[in-house]
Amino acid sequence: MRPIRRGDRGRAVTEIRAVLVGLGLLPAGGPPGADEFEAETERAVRAFQQDRGLNVDGQVGPETWRALDAARWRLGARTLYQAIPDPLIGEDVRTLQERLLEMGYDVGRADGVYGARTARAVAQFQREVGLPPDGACGPHTMNALRRLGRKVVGGRPTLLRESDAFRQSGPNLVGKVIVVDPGHDPFDPGFVVQDGTMRWTEADLAYDLAARLEGRLAAAGMRVHLTRGPAPAAPLADLTRADLANELGGDLLISLHIDGHANPEAEGVATYHYGTANGVTSSVGERLAGLVQREIVVRTGLRNCQTHAKTWELLRLTRMPAVRVDVGYLTSPTDRARLIDPRFRDRVVDAIVAAVQRMYFPVEEDVPTGSIDVSELRAMVAAGAAAHD
Repeated sequence: MRPIRRGDRGRAVTEIRAVLVGLGLLPAGGPPGADEFEAETERAVRAFQQDRGLNVDGQVGPETWRALDAARWRLGARTLYQAIPDPLIGEDVRTLQERLLEMGYDVGRADGVYGARTARAVAQFQREVGLPPDGACGPHTMNALRRLGRKVVGGRPTLLRESDAFRQSGPNLVGKVIVVDPGHDPFDPGFVVQDGTMRWTEADLAYDLAARLEGRLAAAGMRVHLTRGPAPAAPLADLTRADLANELGGDLLISLHIDGHANPEAEGVATYHYGTANGVTSSVGERLAGLVQREIVVRTGLRNCQTHAKTWELLRLTRMPAVRVDVGYLTSPTDRARLIDPRFRDRVVDAIVAAVQRMYFPVEEDVPTGSIDVSELRAMVAAGAAAHD
């Protein structure tokens, strides 16, 4: 789908404007040419993207289109149920999931998809309030939800559940499954910089980082899967990558990107985790993002552009804690000089490995940033394998 942007006309623009009017981001009625994507519509799209944690570019690409389509629905406007093979998707589903999470029911992540886990949580709620446990959310279930307050106190239920799962898994990395996602691909290379005869692309550098990270994590005993090779046969959308990560049953997902900007002075590293404007977040993903960010900043000297909550599909639809790391700006001469140095990329990879190890330490046994010697982790695994033989 080609992004819909300012100057475009047609039925798709009319639909976009209708959703934005319904959300209160555009006035009702609109200008005489209501099928035109003009400046006011672009501002409204940017406001919508900002509120939903999407890339704020003022254009309606595939991910923003799906988010707008989901935003049409408000909880209570329709009966929600598990539909196979095409599940119900919408803002009403996400609102229901967040409400159930507040009450202590396990729906997994509030991803806006009415799947089996959400249906089971609804059925459990229905049994507890004396309703037929059919797993569908209709008028009677909605009335019961409105009557009841929160069940879980003393901490966010998702934090309690996710943290407990990590605590029980133990600090050893051996056997744990991690999915490493090299951002972009040759069909969509991302940022590209040409300097004389030299040419660098985000896709190539991200893959190099991913391959190095695969080797380091495997040497530390983890089972590592990459979402793509250096030359995939077809483009890979984030939805496809999320589905693959879920099929692989990863314990963690780390997506690697290189950033870029029209201003060559923009530089630094930023890390993203799943989270929404109203505070719903992947708590373990938020902690991993913080650890990755701090380790990279300390070990490489890159400018600290902080961690941020986003609702990108790769972060929202994966069933494991997931982060995306934007390692430097390819458009910055300073960052680019670092990124094209293999020794610098090794330091970035060591920082991520150290962050992953710290994720599995109990919080009370965490160690200072920059203190883990990654080579010792590999040596310990090798020594353990030799002793086993």
